Amino acid sequence: MFLHLGENTVIPMKDIIGIFDMESCMYGADTSQFLRLAEEDGFVVRINEEQPKSMIVTEVNKKSKIYLSPISSKTLSKRTKFRYED
Repeated sequence: MFLHLGENTVIPMKDIIGIFDMESCMYGADTSQFLRLAEEDGFVVRINEEQPKSMIVTEVNKKSKIYLSPISSKTLSKRTKFRYED
């Protein structure tokens, strides 16, 4: 099964480690620093130039990749058919 992250980006569900809301993630200094370092190291894929609403952490062949999606984490979670509770 695959998950559509926006634009022309689709990833296998088995590669997903977590789907995170950008607004709540960016309040923590550790998360901000992690994302900045990952971007500097080339592990971040921006799906488009819009302000990202979610961060999807994946692992493929023991290598991490972080996608920044314009689609909310709640919508992406619903697409996975996992239970989501507020």
